[in-house]
Amino acid sequence: MEVQYGLGPVAYLPLRHPSARHAVDRPAVPRDRRPYDPHAARRRRRPARRRGWPRVTSSLTTGVFIVVVLLALMAAGMPIAFALGLTAFLAVVLFLDAAQLNFFGEFVFNSLNDFTLLVIPLFIFMGTVFGSSQASADLFQAGHMWLHRIRGGLAMSSVVACALFAALCGSSAATAAAIGRVAIPQMRGRGYSAGLSTGAVVAGGTLGILIPPSVTLILYGIATEQSIGQLFVGGVIPGAVITVMFCAWIFLATFLQRSSRYARPAGAAIRLPDGGQLAEQVLEAESFAWRERIAALLKVLPFVVLIVGVLASLYLGFATPSEAAAVGAFLALVLVVVIYRSLSWRRFSTMVLEATGESTMVMMIVAFSAVLGTVMSFLAIPQDLALAITEMEINRWWVMLAIMAFLLLLGLFLPPVSIILMVTPVLFPIITALQFDPIWFGVVMTVNMEMGLITPPVGLNLYVVKGIAPDIPLRDILVGSLPYVAILGVSIVLFSVFPDLVTWLPSALFESLGG
Repeated sequence: MEVQYGLGPVAYLPLRHPSARHAVDRPAVPRDRRPYDPHAARRRRRPARRRGWPRVTSSLTTGVFIVVVLLALMAAGMPIAFALGLTAFLAVVLFLDAAQLNFFGEFVFNSLNDFTLLVIPLFIFMGTVFGSSQASADLFQAGHMWLHRIRGGLAMSSVVACALFAALCGSSAATAAAIGRVAIPQMRGRGYSAGLSTGAVVAGGTLGILIPPSVTLILYGIATEQSIGQLFVGGVIPGAVITVMFCAWIFLATFLQRSSRYARPAGAAIRLPDGGQLAEQVLEAESFAWRERIAALLKVLPFVVLIVGVLASLYLGFATPSEAAAVGAFLALVLVVVIYRSLSWRRFSTMVLEATGESTMVMMIVAFSAVLGTVMSFLAIPQDLALAITEMEINRWWVMLAIMAFLLLLGLFLPPVSIILMVTPVLFPIITALQFDPIWFGVVMTVNMEMGLITPPVGLNLYVVKGIAPDIPLRDILVGSLPYVAILGVSIVLFSVFPDLVTWLPSALFESLGG
């Protein structure tokens, strides 16, 4: 292309963006018309610089600045969604053309204008419906009937009930709250220590973000464009393995203490905490007939069939994730009405408002994190970070260890949803460059964030259980939860040594279904 500027034909040359990735056109001044530069020869004699490093250093410095601003805003008490949006706004103004702000609102809208995102509010509503019903009590009672003869069986029942309720809910805090209201008074009444009874519920609640349907895995799949169905299947075996590891620790802890506190006789008068007040209650019988056990299983069977049917329709390709979530939410409402017959219009409106509030919070985080992620990608921060790490030529597992430590540090201060949406766009290019399986990383990343749910200073599950059992000191809850943090750390090592525990089932299932 040629254009006349009064200087004869002038060719267009690219004007590089500071990130050296984006170019616009500007006319170049012909060499014979440039002003004389007496230092030009000296500069030509200098050795050529290594290409790429100044740009990489600049982009990484910009990335550090963005992260510091974001953390400072959140530390000041600003809601996470607004902190993400303001950080993206400042990044555009400081490092890009301010004219891009004209498209800021449009991009926020477009980031939410995605049919796949419907899966989030629908699964949240399904979990809200189950959380407001007696399903948690029935799951706990069924587990207790089958495990009551095992030492520590009541605490194991709490963990198993959490695992099953997680498959109905998809939320860690909701799982801990629903099971904790039923299980903690029963365990305290039967002589379980405060730490053991609350620790089992706190740890069991973390399964809510791993066992499908998991909102965390959904967001990871959307952020990385991975199959949500494969992520759900990938979380099944790890969820079962962690459940068994939790139960094994409970058995070991109760066995080492060797106290009669864990087996009080049936019919004994006990005192259970009830909203901070002590009330006399009587223990239920510790012997259950087979007819009673089977009846307890039949009572929870419809819920198990529902979640299996919803996930099977997703895995087999009969429905998209959004369609499967819609069917699951509708059938959950029908089951609660048919089985418990306790749903009123007022209660229904309360459930809708709760689900709407939580969904709105998640969607705002999704929108503004998408904006910030796009700005960082435009500045080439993720790409240059991946380039810098791959050029270090170190073992990729050392990089993974650093990533896991970084995620654990973030988990001490931020909820899993925020971590997924903030960090994944930056880490995913590194993961793919180092040839880690994206499904494996999504599951292991979720397990890592489970540790953050039960460690201070945030430790969401700790405070949820504290609200359920206000008479138990927070210190006892924390002490009872620490062993499970170590167990989750061991499970990450286990899944790293044996990655097939995560990847085998998705590969086998989806290959047998033809992809």
